[in-house]
Amino acid sequence: MTERVYNFSPGPAVLPVPVLEQAQREMLALPGVGSSILEISHRSKAFLEILAEAEANLRRLLGIPANYKVLFLQGGSRLQFSMIPMNLLRDSGKTAEYVVSGSWGEKAAEEATYEGEMRVVWSGKATNYDRLPAWSEVPRGPRAAYLHITSNETIQGVQFAADPDSGDVPLVCDASSDFLHRPVDIGRYGLLYACAQKNAGPAGVTIVVVRDDLLDRAPKSVPSMLNYAAYAKENSMQNTPNTFGIYVFMLITRWLEGEIGGLNKMLEFNRAKAKLVYDALDESGGFYRGHAQRPFRSLMNVTFRLPSDDVEKRFLAGATEHKLCELKGHRSVGGIRASIYNAMPMEGARLLAEYMRDFARRNG
Repeated sequence: MTERVYNFSPGPAVLPVPVLEQAQREMLALPGVGSSILEISHRSKAFLEILAEAEANLRRLLGIPANYKVLFLQGGSRLQFSMIPMNLLRDSGKTAEYVVSGSWGEKAAEEATYEGEMRVVWSGKATNYDRLPAWSEVPRGPRAAYLHITSNETIQGVQFAADPDSGDVPLVCDASSDFLHRPVDIGRYGLLYACAQKNAGPAGVTIVVVRDDLLDRAPKSVPSMLNYAAYAKENSMQNTPNTFGIYVFMLITRWLEGEIGGLNKMLEFNRAKAKLVYDALDESGGFYRGHAQRPFRSLMNVTFRLPSDDVEKRFLAGATEHKLCELKGHRSVGGIRASIYNAMPMEGARLLAEYMRDFARRNG
């Protein structure tokens, strides 16, 4: 068996070993089916049971009320950047409002401009996206179709630690990079979406949780393959869904409920992992310079710089020798980015912190 490294990739990201092992055991033939998940029909009894369990498990984990639909889509969050204004803004005569807290918020806001009026109500660009707003800083207009936020910015490493309150304006949240890392008050959101490849499975599945009243907003000009109501009507099966991705997502929800013990326990675990890495950063006397201001630090993506590009290259080379991999920062900002999603074991965070301390001693 090939020895596994500690994979700090921002996505596709590390998956729970028990989930990978079960998928490996069942790859040739699902129990009682005799065929692989890669081979069976999406309309077969076996897959419909997988789809139903995936939704039921997610509803329990997040406490999703009955007046919300759970949709399993494709196209990643980038497609949601377009689908959201198509369904909720187009022909509405209203304004889409965006909190732009980093690179992904920027991209989401740009896509909205193709469907109607868009207004950035708060932006962190002036400080290079190193902080988040207090809600007193976020004005809300009387003509708002929705308010869009990004709960965790993977590139800059800033994260909302609690569910915001948007009042009567439907709150739309891109939760792609911190989905299922903590409990969420779904009732505060009109629509919450996440691509799977950070915390919830392989690339290719996008989960959308949407309140029933928002399904009626899409004008007739929205094509059926981009229409939330059409997906809800067909139980996410207008076309062939990503059967394998949904199967792995179902296994991950089982892991979260069974082995982890729910999202409160997952949050405790994530806080402990992040503390290990941030403590090593803070104890370095400025050798490591964190990007995010302390109150807004992400539990999922720890971003920092070293004294020079040369030193960063040596850091990355040494990390690889210690089997600490995929730590290079995003090409747009450079530096180091340690993505410590749900499935990153505590040992990985501990070894990274030890390496950081040792490297700072030898190179500081």
